[in-house]
Amino acid sequence: MSVKIKTVTKQLPKYSRNTDEIIPFLDTWLVGQDERFIRKVKKIFEGAAVDKRYSIMDPIEVFTKTSFEERNDIYVREVIDLGEKVLEKALKKANWNPEDLDYIITVSCTGIMIPSLDAYLINTLKLRQDIVRLPVTEMGCAAGISGIIYAKNFLQANPGKRAAVIAVESPTATFQLDDFSMANIVSAAIFGDGAACVLLSSHEDDKGPEIVSEEMYHFYDNIHMMGFKLTNSGLQMVLDIEVPETIASHFPDIIHPFLEKNNLRIEDINHLIFHPGGKKIVQTVESLFSSLGKNIDDTKEVLRLYGNMSSATVLYVLERIMDNQPKKGEKGLMLSFGPGFSAQRVLLQF
Repeated sequence: MSVKIKTVTKQLPKYSRNTDEIIPFLDTWLVGQDERFIRKVKKIFEGAAVDKRYSIMDPIEVFTKTSFEERNDIYVREVIDLGEKVLEKALKKANWNPEDLDYIITVSCTGIMIPSLDAYLINTLKLRQDIVRLPVTEMGCAAGISGIIYAKNFLQANPGKRAAVIAVESPTATFQLDDFSMANIVSAAIFGDGAACVLLSSHEDDKGPEIVSEEMYHFYDNIHMMGFKLTNSGLQMVLDIEVPETIASHFPDIIHPFLEKNNLRIEDINHLIFHPGGKKIVQTVESLFSSLGKNIDDTKEVLRLYGNMSSATVLYVLERIMDNQPKKGEKGLMLSFGPGFSAQRVLLQF
């Protein structure tokens, strides 16, 4: 049973700032810190390869001390709004009605809400009362592809069905005002907020790139590499400096066996749809593929235009690829990394 990606859409929050507009906020935030440290922080922001980032909060709110409850209330309110808008946009683009959906997966790791986003979308968009729902909450940047994998497995087992994967993230809601660690600073420099929706189908009349294969890859003994620590002030970023090197050391095992199972080599892949985790990760991945004549230009451009929006970001890359209308028969490889530590892979044929 063929499972296809019908369409991908994005939705951005109402607030945005260029990186040079963020620098004055750093001066206020870092008052009293060592001058060399302040220069280092500014250099990290200026060298992050992120020209602009969007946020569910005005920067003044981001750099204002608030409680975890107050931040999370903003997260819940804005995530619901973004989720509704991006799903409605995707349904319109696909020419589907809300009641056409059989399965809804919502993805987010940057706040806490129960009921989860999918419950709100069922009510506001009047999705079917028998729709199957799955919230994915703790897989970080990898979860956008995780959602696609779960949707694919459901649709493959249920011919003639349709699914939506909605990823909504607000890393700025996790920013810790009293945390001057490199993990908090680097994450603030590279992350932004955003939402994306992927519609998938096992209906024979629906067209789009086919999901040929999918797999997860789990790194042993690297649980400490990435995640959040729940503190009294909110979700505190955990981000190990060795993430790029760890990814690089596992890359041959992540890529080549997966392709070999599908009788392919990396040379056979036309489109690399990689999650832009940050400048160093992008440079690491780029160095591994440049010698093969491959590029990750769309990944770099998404990072530049929006920053790393956690699980939603790779879906922005996918949207760019699909909007360029790849030739029939071309192949794409989706890849993202997340806490655990893990890598998620999806092979597409256009």
